[in-house]
Amino acid sequence: MKFSSPILGKLNPNKLILIITGIVALILISTSVFIVDQTEQAVITRFGRFIGIRDPGLHFKLPFGIDRNYTVNVRTVQTEEFGFRTMRGGNFPSYASQAVESIMLTGDLNIIDVEWIIQYRVDDPRAWVFNVHERRETIRDVSRSVINMLVGDRAIMDIMGRERSAIENEALDLMNVTFRGYNLGINVIAVRLQNVTPPSGVQEAFEDVNRAIQDRERLINEGQQSYNEEIPRARGEAERMIQVAQGYATERVNRANGDVARFNSVHDEYRRAPEVTRQRPYYEMIEEVFKNEDGMTIIDRNLRNFLPLMNLGGNR
Repeated sequence: MKFSSPILGKLNPNKLILIITGIVALILISTSVFIVDQTEQAVITRFGRFIGIRDPGLHFKLPFGIDRNYTVNVRTVQTEEFGFRTMRGGNFPSYASQAVESIMLTGDLNIIDVEWIIQYRVDDPRAWVFNVHERRETIRDVSRSVINMLVGDRAIMDIMGRERSAIENEALDLMNVTFRGYNLGINVIAVRLQNVTPPSGVQEAFEDVNRAIQDRERLINEGQQSYNEEIPRARGEAERMIQVAQGYATERVNRANGDVARFNSVHDEYRRAPEVTRQRPYYEMIEEVFKNEDGMTIIDRNLRNFLPLMNLGGNR
């Protein structure tokens, strides 16, 4: 029994050959020509074996699946989000929380909610295509492991404060070391911690602790301010007292030197005229003792033939 197609029956053999040739040519062209975008590089394999990398532009390969091309975006910075997801629907982006990724235990046994992102770029297309099968899952697992380790080594207040940038820098280095060990073909260029807060269940208690810490810091600052005011004043007063004491010491030393010089001069005069010099201090002493006395008459006890006359009725 013979079967015949009415369409094929109307075509002569030349036209049929021409159609078949056109189909083969179309398949040949479509499987042997490919275009690499400006942000991409193409990994070329022949029978599954790597043979080269092609840069952006128009390229040719062996058709019918003999050569295969795998384009890899090597220019665009790619981002992975942890603890949240950015939803792009509508005019404004929205965020969906993923607490299972962000809840961690700190080094001082507190629970903290850490959201972060990593940004990376493919720098080895061959390694990216061939070395790791589940690439995105590997990137996320390594990133979560590194952040959990760094958070677990620190206290909660340090994570929320001064250690934040240190965690980002250490995470960047550790992730790149790990990915190079896996030969994944990527380079992490940034790690950014986003929201770092206590879980909602302990938020109120944490705020109380935070307020107490702020009060402590305020009191410390006030004490430091008082210290800065009083210490310079006390130092100034001490310096003034030292200067007064030094002035007093200088005065006493000068006075003592003057007394010594005066004594030496008197001593020299005494050696020249002992009687006169001895008599003079006696008179000076008498003058000093009785200079404030009124109504007093001093006479020599050895005075003879002299009758003192005194006004006994007058005012003394």
